[in-house]
This record gives sequence, C-alpha cells and structure tokens, in this order.
Amino acid sequence: MKTRVLEWLFKYGALLVIGLIILFLSIMNKNFFTYGNLTDILRSISIVTFVAIGVTFSLTVDGFDLSVGSTVSLSTVVAAALMVWYNQPLWIVITVPIVLGAVIGLLNSFLIVKVRIPDLLATLAMMYIISGVHRTFTKGYTIYNNMQLTDGTTAPGKFTESFLWFGQGRWLGVPVPVILMVLTVIAVHLFFKYTRWGRQMHFIGGNEEAARLSGVRVKRIRVAAYVASGVFAAIGGILLASRIGTGQIDAGAPYLMEAVAAVFVGYSVFAAGKPNVIGTFFGAILIGVLVNGMTMMKFQYYVNDIIKGSVLVLALAVTFVHLSRRRS
Repeated sequence: MKTRVLEWLFKYGALLVIGLIILFLSIMNKNFFTYGNLTDILRSISIVTFVAIGVTFSLTVDGFDLSVGSTVSLSTVVAAALMVWYNQPLWIVITVPIVLGAVIGLLNSFLIVKVRIPDLLATLAMMYIISGVHRTFTKGYTIYNNMQLTDGTTAPGKFTESFLWFGQGRWLGVPVPVILMVLTVIAVHLFFKYTRWGRQMHFIGGNEEAARLSGVRVKRIRVAAYVASGVFAAIGGILLASRIGTGQIDAGAPYLMEAVAAVFVGYSVFAAGKPNVIGTFFGAILIGVLVNGMTMMKFQYYVNDIIKGSVLVLALAVTFVHLSRRRS
C-alpha cells in the first residue's frame, strides 16, 4: 500500500502541487483565477518554455547547454537591430537570429563532439563568448524606436506592428505566444515519440555506448540536439524582443535558470524520470504560477529566487530518490 501511494505521488505529485498552489492563490486573491490572469501566466511562460525545450533536447542526449540564456540575449538584440538600425523586412528579422542560434548549436556540438570538451565546460565558455559578442555588437546600448545613433542621427527603422504581433497580439482572444507555445510543445512531443531521430535521442541519453553498437549515428544525433537547443533559444529571443518592443542586452540571462528549473521539475511529471517536453511544459507552468502568485501577494522580488530554488530542490529530491529506489 505504501509503495503504491509513493508511486502515485511520484507520478502525479507535480500536477497535484500545481493544483494546490492554484487553489491556494485563488482563495487568497480573487483576481488570480480569472481568464485574463491565467492567459497572462501562460504568455509569461511562453519564452521560458521555448528556451526550456532547447535545454530538453540537450539533456535528452545526456548533455547540457548553459549557453541558452546568452543565445536569447543575442537573438533579441540582433532582431531589434535588424528592425530598428537596418530597417530590414520581417522575414530577415526572424530568419537571421534563428540561423545564429543554429550556428551557436553547431559551435557547441563541435567543441563537445569533436574536441571532446565536457558539455558544461564547453557551453559555459560559449555563454561568455556570446555574451561578449552581443555586448560588443550593441556597444552596451538598449535598442529602441527612434533611438539616437552614435553619429547623431536617428535610427531609420522601428518595431513594426507585424513583428510586435508575435509577442503582444491575440488570435481569437488567445495571446499569440501561447498559441505558438502549445503548438510547439505538441510538435516536439510528437517528434520525440514517433520519429526515428527523436527515439534515437532518448536511446543515446539512456546508454550512448549501446546506441553506438546498435548502429545509431551518435555524433550526428548529438549535433542535431545542440542545434535544436540553439534554435529554440533564438526563437525565445525573438519572442522576447517582440513582447517588450526593445532589444535589451543581457535580457536573456534570467531565462537560463528558469528553463533549467522547468526541465528538471518536468522529470517528476507522470513519473517520467527523464527529460520530456510535456513535463518541461508543466514545469514552466509551475514556475509561472509561483512568480505570478508571489507578485500578486506583493512578495519582495528577491524572495522569488529562494522559492523557485526550493521548488527545484524538492523536485530533484523526489525524482532522484524515487529513481534510486527503483534501481535498488
């Protein structure tokens, strides 16, 4: 009986916690459980979810990508610069940051797969390099409409309504970022579950040597995972720029830890015990609900990290204690 209860808690505990927190906040504040606030929560986690999906890809092949936060910052300022400084059309503003994200993924995979630098060290080094690149590119300036350039002239372009629609618009009353997030989560879930490459990524993450002996092209699959990580981080950066209407340096830095927390909380969703995009999505929801609730209850902003960190520690403890019990 006790074992059944523990199994049930491990499988549904994360969802139960989310439900209890929502119930508690709804009782404490009548404005919490409203359509407007719930859609605001989903919109606020859309960027984190995209970044976390990228981290999920790298963790699935038993790796880790610490450069996603810097990639978000770089794609944010590049998208803003292309629109405000260089007055480029929408398709270029979207395409160039995504290509940069893919290039960053290729560089990460080259260092990890070819040079054989450990994942954490390679992506940590890339994090600093990318951070330096986007600061040098912007010379430390935030990019915004009608800003004055260093030569004394005014920037020729501005954030267009079509670009801002991706981060601020609504379709049938639902925020566009929420629609994009849900569709992406579904698509990535189907990729991992039903495609050969998706299943091979999980195979590599479970036992790389066994995958290699089975004929799986391990190096190629790992490269693809890191490219996907960079691309999803870049998409998160584009959404961030379209949401806030500026290109702020280091704007992506906070998203690294929130994305990592969402992914590891997701380990305990439905007793997965491994990276999975559905769990990542619910992990992002948990973090979004906590941040929104603490804001509505007027917690001091510096308390947020304590609570998010505590939730992450609890999720990790439950996950790895359960896994150790399974193995024993």
